[in-house]
Amino acid sequence: MRAGLYRLVGRLVGRLPGRLPGLLPAGLPGWLMAGLALAGLAGPLGTLAAQRPAAGQKNDQVTANLTGPLKWTVTGPMVSAMPDAKHAVISVKDPTVVRWRGKWLVYATTADRRGAWNMEFLTFKNWRQAGTAKPYFMDATPGFAGYHCAPELFYFRPQKKWYLIYQSGPPTYSTADDPSKPESWTKPQPLFASRPATVSAWLDFWVICDRAKCYLFFSGDNGNFYRSETWIGDFPKGWSTPRIAMHAGKAGDLYEASNTYRLKGRGEYLTLIEAMGGKTGKRYFRAFVASRLDGAWKPLAQASTWDEPFLGEKNVSFAPGVAAWTSNLSHGEMIRAGFDEKLEIDPKHLEFVFQGVSAADAAKAANYSQIPWQLGIARQQM
Repeated sequence: MRAGLYRLVGRLVGRLPGRLPGLLPAGLPGWLMAGLALAGLAGPLGTLAAQRPAAGQKNDQVTANLTGPLKWTVTGPMVSAMPDAKHAVISVKDPTVVRWRGKWLVYATTADRRGAWNMEFLTFKNWRQAGTAKPYFMDATPGFAGYHCAPELFYFRPQKKWYLIYQSGPPTYSTADDPSKPESWTKPQPLFASRPATVSAWLDFWVICDRAKCYLFFSGDNGNFYRSETWIGDFPKGWSTPRIAMHAGKAGDLYEASNTYRLKGRGEYLTLIEAMGGKTGKRYFRAFVASRLDGAWKPLAQASTWDEPFLGEKNVSFAPGVAAWTSNLSHGEMIRAGFDEKLEIDPKHLEFVFQGVSAADAAKAANYSQIPWQLGIARQQM
């Protein structure tokens, strides 16, 4: 009964006007915070109070080294398609990456010569071993045969479970106790019963949580960037009707493959969205910042255009001895500071694992599924 009461209080507080958080005191009663935690929430009130800027700090302030223009150094290809007798794969793409128990865990999308999409799992101690790591193809896990791709991996602390969020047409999830055992994921389950009427197309799903709610972001290849949300105690169900968080009149300006992260030590958020630029529609990333996940996103200065991207052909150089193997900087994942649902990154140490391909190799492909994507790493030049 008490938990139900606290949950009700949390929901009511969550509906307070958006400007009210700035009027709340910095500290809140311990009994209230504890009660909200018992209700399965980390505390909407605490979240609202935490959103107050510190003295002299503005809500849209951004960590100094995240102001553009940014420069990156790109490695050679770290992971390439590795076919076996049952999987004639020709590309590996859409990586999600975490560091856990002394190893890198990577889930990624594959495409084969027939155009069929699948996912694979790789693990290795260091990136020098990545290119020889034997992939586990996810269609060997019960329920994963057929179309599944574009994964996101994180540990959800409130439930002490690992989640894999991915695209099966609609947004889908599975859970596991040990993410290094790809055969142990539960059978795919949808986040929504059906596609909401407010959405004409959806893909590349991304979940991030604050202390009170979990947010689902996704794109539509149409210039729309969508947001849905649910109370952290209701996750992975209970999603609100998706709404447009950002819109671009030109589809290629907000295309797909979004990532959203919390900037460690700042309490601010960074969203990266893949766009298309130049004469041939080369892939690059634009960056946006916000003080809260349900707030307004603002372009990061000198890091949100084709000529001044967050990450793209215009602001990368290749490591010594590495040939310029890609002119497309596409769908990927920031190296995180942790592995939980907060998705924190260290703004003082930025590394991005991405899919890349040369313009010439992309042009030769019969269709998108036949582009021979490989994975590389871009490291910010300090």
